[in-house]
Amino acid sequence: MLAQIPFPEISPEIFTLPIAGMEFSLRWYALAYIVGIIIAWKVSIRAVSRPTLWSGTAPLTKPQLEDLLTWIIFGIILGGRLGFVLFYEPAYYLANPSQILKVWQGGMAFHGGFLGVVVASWVWCVRNGVSKIAAADTIALGVPWGLMLGRLANFINAELWGRPSDVPWAMKFPSMCHNTVLQGCEKAGEWFYTGAELTRHPSQLYQAALEGALLGLVLLFLAFSRGALKTRGLVTGVFIAGYGTARFIVEHFRQADAQFVTPDNPFGHVVLGLTMGQLLSLPMVFVGVLIILWSKRQRIA
Repeated sequence: MLAQIPFPEISPEIFTLPIAGMEFSLRWYALAYIVGIIIAWKVSIRAVSRPTLWSGTAPLTKPQLEDLLTWIIFGIILGGRLGFVLFYEPAYYLANPSQILKVWQGGMAFHGGFLGVVVASWVWCVRNGVSKIAAADTIALGVPWGLMLGRLANFINAELWGRPSDVPWAMKFPSMCHNTVLQGCEKAGEWFYTGAELTRHPSQLYQAALEGALLGLVLLFLAFSRGALKTRGLVTGVFIAGYGTARFIVEHFRQADAQFVTPDNPFGHVVLGLTMGQLLSLPMVFVGVLIILWSKRQRIA
């Protein structure tokens, strides 16, 4: 296979500062989290600042939103890390529990981060007497932009790339054998991690476009042009179902994690021809659709 588009080799580190004999680096992935959270906060602030978007008053004040943001950040970090540990590498981390907290080595799962945000937001809403579904609508508006930035950072890091392909936009990704906590080269074979031998789908860009930009624009259109925030739960349902659908689709082009891959199962199917990402996304589609139907019934009532 011949790569039609060269991979832009951008350093994962934006800059490195030597401090007290140690080196501290700012990485694109960390910056994606920071900027993504700021964008989500700005979008949510804009929404709660416009009472006409809601049925009655906005569900949260600006100070409440800022307090909730702190809980959400902890939910993202703890949930994302524990989700990766439990969903993707339980055996490895059970044998090496000291590695669980080393988030700087990589390993965060969206589905875990999503559950972490749900739990953190639920607890915060109970403590502060705020409508859980209305708070969820507020939060969901800004999340896709953080997802988009995170996937772009994955692309820069040359990680989580796609399955082998000869499409005109396929790329040769650099070898990842030296840059993963998984024992992938031994478990799945050198071919799994060596981008120098194969051209692959840039699936990180597919995810950035679908679960990031497209989903984000749909939610903004519904909220700011179609009055979706007047129907509690509608924005939340569209986000959950939309992400689940986008992720399910892109999994057809994304290379599965090494622990699920064998010579007889090169696509890493877990059960019924589904990857772990698809298996975790199907319930999101189901729950999202149920929330949309529930929200419509509430409005009719």
